[in-house]
Amino acid sequence: MDTFDAIKTRRAIKKFDNTYKMSDEQVQSLMKLTLLSPTSYNQQNWRFVTVTDQTVKEQIHVAARNQAQPLDGSLVILLCGNMSAWKDDPMRYWKNHPLEKQEHVRDAMHKKYSDSPQNRRDEAMRSCGFAAQTIMLAAKQMGLDSCPMVGFEYDEMAKIINLPDDHIIVMMIVVGKAASPAAERGGQLSLDEVVFENKFD
Repeated sequence: MDTFDAIKTRRAIKKFDNTYKMSDEQVQSLMKLTLLSPTSYNQQNWRFVTVTDQTVKEQIHVAARNQAQPLDGSLVILLCGNMSAWKDDPMRYWKNHPLEKQEHVRDAMHKKYSDSPQNRRDEAMRSCGFAAQTIMLAAKQMGLDSCPMVGFEYDEMAKIINLPDDHIIVMMIVVGKAASPAAERGGQLSLDEVVFENKFD
């Protein structure tokens, strides 16, 4: 599928075919593509919990306020941010580059994140946002559908996936086959309402 077509046809699916099951190879392929998503300083601070076990999906369904998508979709992905990634052996993020480059990135990350929980959280949100779009577009290319979700109880979800203390849950994406097409788009704002040339009016 053409990239432009994938962008135009990707929709948040509410009703999934609960008989469709992705293969292990499909899940691995999707996640390998996801790892190519950009992150600041290449710190790769996203962490992904992939769920196909129906028992776990049932727990997620309850935590998601009984919405059907995680129960009926084939794959549930919890996108989480590792708030300690900036200091977790940071030289490895640039291991294919000279030592000088590795040390420069390490020092820059320490300066930006060591005393700023807000910067760490913001970076996790940005990184998971990039990854989420990669997942949804890659899924579309694979002939699959998806639904990004934030409507769930975060504390309950954290318990279900055994979230580490230094991680946050950013969002959830369900992947599978649509049982019915998405509703008509709610209504797009006009280009001149959201795009400003050079500066705001």
